[in-house]
Amino acid sequence: MWEPEKIPWEEYDALVKKRLKPSRYEHSICVMNRAVELAEHYGADVTRAKLAGLLHDIMKNVDRKNMLQFIEDSGIILLYADLCAPQLWHAIAGEAYIRLELGIDDADLLNSVRYHTTGRAGMSLLEKVVYLADLTSADRDYPDVKKTRKIVDKSLDQGMLYSMKYLITDLVGEGKVLHPDTLACYDELVRRGVKVD
Repeated sequence: MWEPEKIPWEEYDALVKKRLKPSRYEHSICVMNRAVELAEHYGADVTRAKLAGLLHDIMKNVDRKNMLQFIEDSGIILLYADLCAPQLWHAIAGEAYIRLELGIDDADLLNSVRYHTTGRAGMSLLEKVVYLADLTSADRDYPDVKKTRKIVDKSLDQGMLYSMKYLITDLVGEGKVLHPDTLACYDELVRRGVKVD
């Protein structure tokens, strides 16, 4: 049974550093710090947010063939939309790695890693914190990141809606498949009456 108070931080940090390219490791540290900041601001579990932020990209630098094999060996069956989007595989593989290799069985933490690329309907507070920490960490410099950070600092749900609109528009513009989890996340926010000022 995983015990949050006994997290081997130095061991996990060394593992992430070893498995990732230097720039991706730095990104993970930035996401960890932003996740802590957002967790403190919105009342999410800070320890879980910190750990999910550190580990969220742990499979990012594994080559696609090995990643796909790892996902298959983990007993996960990918959707057609997953197969069309290799950029999502590291989140699926990351959740499996954390669960199977590190023995972490915290469902909320695992989901926050699993859905940090697509979002989904019914996201928990922790899932939103990690998703938006990844999107607004200090190292991010995409167009609109300052506006996104401002919205996220005001409202997680507004931040989710704004980022979903951005993501969907981007994917449509590139002629890519829209993931059903992303659409479900967007639809749920709209149905709940979330609006971005």
